[in-house]
Amino acid sequence: MVKRIFLAATLLVALAGWSMEKRLEKATLGGGCFWCLEAVYENVKGVKDVVSGYAGGHMDHPDYRSVCSGTTGHAEVVQITYDPSVVSFKELLDIFWTIHDPTTLNRQGADVGTQYRSVIFHHDEEQRTIAEASKKEAQKRFGDPIVTEIAPLTKFWPAEEYHQDYFRRNPYQGYCQAVVAPKVEKFKREFEGWVE
Repeated sequence: MVKRIFLAATLLVALAGWSMEKRLEKATLGGGCFWCLEAVYENVKGVKDVVSGYAGGHMDHPDYRSVCSGTTGHAEVVQITYDPSVVSFKELLDIFWTIHDPTTLNRQGADVGTQYRSVIFHHDEEQRTIAEASKKEAQKRFGDPIVTEIAPLTKFWPAEEYHQDYFRRNPYQGYCQAVVAPKVEKFKREFEGWVE
């Protein structure tokens, strides 16, 4: 009898863990250097994990050097794992439109090339629909046309380990001070209630 109760309890715990995992969703976004987006989204309530990586290209197992060459077709992106009961995909996009310039083609500040393009890689049709509506709504805030690409995610490749949590590990590095830190501060000012 005790053995059956133990097995039932173990099964319930396992199922509870499985159902929690099922509630998490992913978003994959590119808006210039992935260090910037990663640093911001790591501070958002409901975001469980942010991984810098590459998407949208035609080469398997791309690395930073090949992506920076502009020949692989990949964009620097972040893949965000989030709890949609805390933060929605639409809210993640509201942040996205604020922390980069979606009106500059293949460029964010001094970072130039197709790898720095503004892009939303949707994981399903629902995300595509939300992304298109969000882009249309965001356009009202910009004088120039938004050039953000909306495309299906085919494959996400995590970037090298030294790119992960880059801002957290290198807060005083020059690029982090000049480019990443101001984006994090802007997010914290404009989305105060969403800061973890």
